[in-house]
Amino acid sequence: MTLITTACDNFEYHPYSIKIHGQKDINATTIEQLETAGIKAPFKFAFITDTQGALSDMNTALDLIKQRGDIDFIIHGGDMTDFGLPKEYVWARDMLNNYGIPFLTIIGNHDCLGNGEDTFKTIFGPENFSLNIDHVHIVGLNTVALEYDYSRPVPDLDFIENDRLEVDNINAAHPDSLTHTIVAMHSRPYDEQFNNNVAKVFNYYLSKYPGMDETTYDRQPSDLPEDLLRCPRGFCINGHNHSTSISDIFDNGILYYQCANMTKRTFFIFTITEDGYEHEVVEF
Repeated sequence: MTLITTACDNFEYHPYSIKIHGQKDINATTIEQLETAGIKAPFKFAFITDTQGALSDMNTALDLIKQRGDIDFIIHGGDMTDFGLPKEYVWARDMLNNYGIPFLTIIGNHDCLGNGEDTFKTIFGPENFSLNIDHVHIVGLNTVALEYDYSRPVPDLDFIENDRLEVDNINAAHPDSLTHTIVAMHSRPYDEQFNNNVAKVFNYYLSKYPGMDETTYDRQPSDLPEDLLRCPRGFCINGHNHSTSISDIFDNGILYYQCANMTKRTFFIFTITEDGYEHEVVEF
């Protein structure tokens, strides 16, 4: 039920009521905007994550992103809310909208609390999505399997397989149309939220995307540990663990760039170039 009756015979909305005013299905709107904007490499995007309970810090981060004047879009890595409450979603949505920069949002484990998943779908749309910008394929995935007690396919390997086949079809019709891949998720393989029974299969599927070729590596830039190699045009980004790190989880060159929670006052900037990408950590 979404309504409860008080002793005075008035009605109050339950805090989990999904009566959402304002913009809905934001990811689809943003995808259409980005795919038709004519953006070309080099382009930049910001990655922020785990902003729950940190709206003031999030506002400061968005101020800094806006002031740069060179950010084409923002990806939010999940845990936008603490309790999955509609009002939490609306607060964050409205703050992001105020800055006028297109944004995409991944679902996190906190976002699933209560009926938070339904609210997420109402405001942002399907939990898995993809889009193409210039030669770059971007994938957003739900990876918080623990929130579903492993009762449904999270991550959705069928979605990933079908998405990759669509990329292959595009490249077959127009060779080298898509050469880079970015995969965004909240929880990465071998986190407690991830369904680690399928971690290696997940890695296999990701390795077949353009730029994730496990037979080709670039020497790391100077800001990476010396023992890490990287796939030249593909990488993953995640939040959840409230710390910043760069890991080659499967020793195959696919790097996972993990961003700290917003209370650590940190976010990432990625610059996507014709030949690769650059990564910047912003601490404020």
